[in-house]
Amino acid sequence: MLGNIWNPSKITAKKLGITEMKLFYLRENGFLKPGIHWKSSPYGQKKPWNPEALFNKITCKKVIEKLYLEHEDSIAA
Repeated sequence: MLGNIWNPSKITAKKLGITEMKLFYLRENGFLKPGIHWKSSPYGQKKPWNPEALFNKITCKKVIEKLYLEHEDSIAA
């Protein structure tokens, strides 16, 4: 059993070795897809129009690694 794969942004960012701002940037710019990489928290929200996002570290890591490799390739070119 994998347990709970959805974590708050602070924990996910720390586990991935990036900042929360970078995580939000990736989400807001479409690199991280809803339902795959993140979802809205099911817990009560103070701001229902801007719910807290929960992230799947495993799927997010794949996207970040891919972006990092593409960035490395463009620098080397």
